[in-house]
Amino acid sequence: MKLEALADSIGRHFSKIEHNINTIPADDPATMTPLDGLTLVRSTHPTGFEATLYEPLVCLIVQGSKVTTAGDQTVTLSAGKSVVVSHDIPVLSRIERASPAAPYLALVIRLDLGTLRSLYAEVGDVETVVEEEEAALKMADLDAPTMAVVLRYLDLLDHPKDARVLSPLVRRELHYRLLVSSSGGMLRSLLRRDSYASRISDAIGSLREGFRGPLDIGALARHAGMSPSSFHKHFRSVTRTTPLQYQKDLRLAEARALLRTGRHSVSTAAFEVGYESPSQFSREYSRKFGLPPQSDRRAAL
Repeated sequence: MKLEALADSIGRHFSKIEHNINTIPADDPATMTPLDGLTLVRSTHPTGFEATLYEPLVCLIVQGSKVTTAGDQTVTLSAGKSVVVSHDIPVLSRIERASPAAPYLALVIRLDLGTLRSLYAEVGDVETVVEEEEAALKMADLDAPTMAVVLRYLDLLDHPKDARVLSPLVRRELHYRLLVSSSGGMLRSLLRRDSYASRISDAIGSLREGFRGPLDIGALARHAGMSPSSFHKHFRSVTRTTPLQYQKDLRLAEARALLRTGRHSVSTAAFEVGYESPSQFSREYSRKFGLPPQSDRRAAL
């Protein structure tokens, strides 16, 4: 029943937006909302794979289905399913089931680590054990209390005066529900400063900042307070990929964004993101996206 209510609310929101069609980019199904951290997604047709960097978030599929791949982990999300993401991870995702009669509908709520930390200080006695192989991207069924909060948060779109006062409170409640839920194990582990999840998060931040430069595994391992072998093991456990492939994924996603502006040649995009060889860049780009970089550049012209 809650899914139907969510679908109705999303539909009403998009109907309002469509009164000014210029606010909806033709090639972008995602629409930001006035509520902090809330993005609504709608598509009337399946899509190809898109490279995205997921930051900590919860994504709930309301209608249709989506396939998301992070490293060697692939999940198919259908209506009622969600993913909770604890770390910054590059993903490939595509909308699999959508039509004009039954469009793909989803909502994405960005998670604020500051809010989670303040809550964790209050509920630190919650079980923090995480399975050894648990990843940053976790498919989950949101429990009834969490779904109720999501519905109330979305309902505030129809009540802007209430939203000014209530949206921070409801958003904080949502963070609390996720933190103490069965889906929040990795979030809780991330907030413990001595945990592997926390140390890998720090290393990911360093890797993101310097993704254009040479990869120094030793420096990343020292930053995480681990030996190189332990760092590799725990990095892969969290991200489901290697540090080298993580860096490549960041580079290729950034290069694709540059090429799609139409303002960069293949060579300049390759050099801009850190590749020294345009031919190696083209090979890895084609392997990642299934088409050569020239295709994306031509499509933008």
